[in-house]
Amino acid sequence: MAFPRRPSAFLRYLIPAALILCVFYVLTGQPGSDFASPQNFRRPWAGLGAQKHPIEYLIDSAEKEFANKISRQSHTIAEAAAAYRQRRGRHPPPGFDKWFKFAQEKNAVIVEDFWDQIYHDLEPFWALEAQRIRKDAWDFEMRIEVRDGKASSGSDWFWTKIWLKMIGTVEGLLPDMDIALNAMDEPRLVVPWEEIDELVGRAGQDKRMVRAEEVVTEFEKLAKPGEGPEKDFETPKKVWEGNKHYWLIARRGCPPTSLARQSPVITDFNRTPLIKSSFALPHMTEGYVSNYTLSTDFCHQSDLQALEGVFVEPLSVSATKTLFPMFGGSKLAVNNEILLPAPMYWNEEERFMGSQGADIPWEEKEDAVIWRGVATGGKNKEDNWRSFQRHRFVAMNNGSKITLAEQRQLEPVNFALPPKAYGLKAQKRGKLGEWVASWSNVQFIDLMCGIKGQGVRCNYTDQHFEVTKGMPMAEQFRNKYLPDIDGNSFSGRYLGFLRSTSLPIKATLWREWHDSRLVAWKHFVPMDSRFGDWYGIMEFFLGVDGTGRDEVARKIAMEGKEWAERVLRKEDMQVYVLRLLLEYARVSDPRRGEMGWVGDLLGGEGTKGRDNELVKDGEGEVGSAAGEA
Repeated sequence: MAFPRRPSAFLRYLIPAALILCVFYVLTGQPGSDFASPQNFRRPWAGLGAQKHPIEYLIDSAEKEFANKISRQSHTIAEAAAAYRQRRGRHPPPGFDKWFKFAQEKNAVIVEDFWDQIYHDLEPFWALEAQRIRKDAWDFEMRIEVRDGKASSGSDWFWTKIWLKMIGTVEGLLPDMDIALNAMDEPRLVVPWEEIDELVGRAGQDKRMVRAEEVVTEFEKLAKPGEGPEKDFETPKKVWEGNKHYWLIARRGCPPTSLARQSPVITDFNRTPLIKSSFALPHMTEGYVSNYTLSTDFCHQSDLQALEGVFVEPLSVSATKTLFPMFGGSKLAVNNEILLPAPMYWNEEERFMGSQGADIPWEEKEDAVIWRGVATGGKNKEDNWRSFQRHRFVAMNNGSKITLAEQRQLEPVNFALPPKAYGLKAQKRGKLGEWVASWSNVQFIDLMCGIKGQGVRCNYTDQHFEVTKGMPMAEQFRNKYLPDIDGNSFSGRYLGFLRSTSLPIKATLWREWHDSRLVAWKHFVPMDSRFGDWYGIMEFFLGVDGTGRDEVARKIAMEGKEWAERVLRKEDMQVYVLRLLLEYARVSDPRRGEMGWVGDLLGGEGTKGRDNELVKDGEGEVGSAAGEA
């Protein structure tokens, strides 16, 4: 899937003007939920004959999307170079032939779409001076240096050490460069949308492919940090912001017409949050996520400012409006870091991966949901914890609380019952809580209290949550269903879940390096970040009175595992990092507009395609060889 110029740029066309006019009422209304009320369902499949469950249509669509994606696989360097030019509108970077050979040696699946995140991340930098990029990189305190095929770092921070090991596995194929790193859980770059939009526009205007005979095919050697010609370049000053109310920082990365920018700012989190399905309409169909990428973009979902801990109060905040080449392991849709595979994925720690139990046969697993975790998501306090996502999810899986709410004996303090539009059988019988309790095993192992000295307990949430002991991943894999819920940032367990024989159910706002490789409803089950679709998802798979679809769940789990073992290996991380850093080295070079690899056009790996002949014969606009970056 090709990224749009800016992940949220097209939202202005998707959000009805009427929604903006009524947003003040929506955000400041009474606590509760209208999630999935009948008027908030989109029904594109009405009138298609025999009525299937909406999820069945989504699974069918995912099968077609995946088949289309994999049909574009490249098997030769000529095919890979042609696909590159078609999609990127430029020649591949110098070293592309070595990258392709490396990828083949690692048995990598080569589909040009898989590297979309790289070009989304780097595109704005094509409009910045190369000298500025280089100086900003070596002038940052935490970095990795590559000189003469050797990677090194003066930092002993544990994430830096892991990234250094990862980059060290491809160091011999890398040109000289400096790589600035974000050591925080939270992303740090939020450049205003208007500025990024301008930069990407300028980068697109300069996009061209020079004549093959004139292409610069070698990278230059760099001096030691601080000794190159860029040392005298005056870079913009970085002002680091520490505003704990991160929503005020994050929303500037959204389009000016978006709901995130237009909606009132919520400052009172000491109440039951309002959950509105109307904000989810652009990415959901009949109550279920139908556009996973869009579901991770909060710019059209301004109610999430009171439903996600990162927007309420992160553990730490140090953000800037100034664009510079900082690399990190995850980010929100509005952040401007350049993504690397996260350190915990490369390190493959047992607490994240659980490799010991990953191959338990499906038939030997419990028909149950398991989740164990810490009450993270940010800095929860007595007056804000109701707005934290993990607290909400755990409460929604407490059968006793659900039953009390069903019987109108006790209103939920941080979640809402699903409206009747989902048609849940257990709810119709007044047995929703009893049904959930029969399959859900969701508990905190630490309440992460905002008051010191509480241990794993917390005086202001003790009455709402029990605390249990942790459970090794290998033991969790004895259950069929694994919800994955964001913490302070992305969940480090996701890759382990995908590699297992259990079914991951993913709710997230965070972007990662591998997103373009996975297809929702084919390799995992997507869930909206409000969790209003949670009960409907589980009824679809587990059913009531023997009406479940166990075989469908098993199929997604097995296909997700098989695909993860093909495209999410450590070898695939190496291939991704090598491709990323070749592109980064080029965009950091003052000669970048003339740089590239054209061996296929000059006879080394000749191709006879019409597009390649077009490029070889002349310079200028890409024409039919151009694609969407």
